[in-house]
Amino acid sequence: MAPGLLHVTMEPRPGLLPAQFHEWYNNEHGPTRLRLPHMFPNGFRYRATDGEKPTFLAVYDVTDMAHLQTPIYTDLRANRTPREGETIGQVDVNRRFFDFVNEQRSEGFVEIEKLTDEEAEGQVLVAVEVDFKTGVDAAEAEREIIAWYVQEHVPMLAKVPGWLRSRVFKTPSTVEPVGQVRIVTMHEFSKTNGLGGKEHKASMDTAWRTRVFDKYIGEKYRRMYELFYVFGPAPRELEALRTLPVEKGFVSVDGKIKTTAGEGGFVDAYWTTPDGLEIPYRLEGSPSHHAPTVALSNSLLTDLHMWDPLVEILKKERPDLRILRYDTRGRHDIPSPPVPATLDIVADDLAGLLGALRIEKLHALVGVSMGGATTLKFALKYPGKLDRYVACDFNVASSDANTAAWKERIAVAEGPEGIAKLAGITVERWFHPKTMTEKKDVAEWMVKMVGENNVRGFRYGCQALWGYDMKEEMKGCKVKGLLVVGDGDGRGALVKAMEGFKGGIGGSPELRLVKDAGHLPMCEAPEGFWDAVRDFL
Repeated sequence: MAPGLLHVTMEPRPGLLPAQFHEWYNNEHGPTRLRLPHMFPNGFRYRATDGEKPTFLAVYDVTDMAHLQTPIYTDLRANRTPREGETIGQVDVNRRFFDFVNEQRSEGFVEIEKLTDEEAEGQVLVAVEVDFKTGVDAAEAEREIIAWYVQEHVPMLAKVPGWLRSRVFKTPSTVEPVGQVRIVTMHEFSKTNGLGGKEHKASMDTAWRTRVFDKYIGEKYRRMYELFYVFGPAPRELEALRTLPVEKGFVSVDGKIKTTAGEGGFVDAYWTTPDGLEIPYRLEGSPSHHAPTVALSNSLLTDLHMWDPLVEILKKERPDLRILRYDTRGRHDIPSPPVPATLDIVADDLAGLLGALRIEKLHALVGVSMGGATTLKFALKYPGKLDRYVACDFNVASSDANTAAWKERIAVAEGPEGIAKLAGITVERWFHPKTMTEKKDVAEWMVKMVGENNVRGFRYGCQALWGYDMKEEMKGCKVKGLLVVGDGDGRGALVKAMEGFKGGIGGSPELRLVKDAGHLPMCEAPEGFWDAVRDFL
């Protein structure tokens, strides 16, 4: 393995909308590379603070520079989307490969990708390049310059307040044609630092430095930047998207990523789990990536659009919130070999999605049915990742009878009439009689949604609701919670069940009822559901 750095400077040309440049880079270009973690474990964007151009810098650590010669990487550039081709054609780009030589870190150093955005943004990067004097022995110059950096200069920089890390690289990379050799150093500092202070000046005023510069170094090039964006594998840029004309929305070639531009714009994309399952999600609401985020976890057999009525209310009543919804494992086909879902797995799926979106902590998680069980499991397993939860229309344990019922439903879905038959049966079982008779459009909408579920996904996804029991574990719940249930769910049976177990959950969450609603109160009576959760959120 020969690690290194992909170093890309960019200067948008006049005429390119800044929002188009940033939305393309943050929602398409960067995440595409971060979806190759074996190649690019991280990626960062910097903005120049020295008044020089190019203004923008992107850097990606590379696990092995040989990867940059493989079709996986070269095809990314050769098969650009039309949008990428149009945008990058209006940007002056300088792409360079650096081979890793040395690294020194401060005590307690934390990689940028492991920091929150608030912690990372504003970090300072000082990038220095030196080339060799004409006529010197290149091998000797390289050896002596690196020795000075590693043995004296960086240890002295380490005394500068706010110093975090220094890395030494060599360019061109061994995977590139032979060219003029330069030694590149990348020095990282905290937002508040001692650059220009006495310790910094001392590092640049030594006999060894003078000797190295006088004998070996030709030209020195120095740039200063501040970090302003950390990539993840899941697109999340809403700020730039909102200011773009509507026609600047983007759809990937495979249709899996779509950005809807303009006021109220949103991102439809996906994240891939460690076992290869693609989980579609939608990110919308407040465009600020510092906004408090509410995540919505579906019922089995539904997709993220089951939340449409509630999201419409949330956008109107709580424009300060960013909203994340996603398709739960079991909605679509699953990877081979198939593995039955568990509540632990679906909770891990959500934690992974939050990580891919760089969401450190949710303001709230709202889930219903299987999503309700997922919500409580998530609160128990990842209490530091959410401030509060709303768990709706679910049970804290399953029974043998429930497991038998799920097996019967699988048989119906796999039978001659297929999942369409199960859809009608399920919605009639779920919904309040008033919904079925007075809101037929809602019932028809849900029957269609259920009927579009992948059959194999259902077979293995519903097993998350087999044989689970959170009764003992939930006693230790540390997260503030609220329980909600439709007053007609199971003809009132689930109301009694939730009344029975609420006191066993740590914190003894309140139980609130939604009138004239069944198993999916946010679909059947969205205003009533909002009234039940408004003050808690």
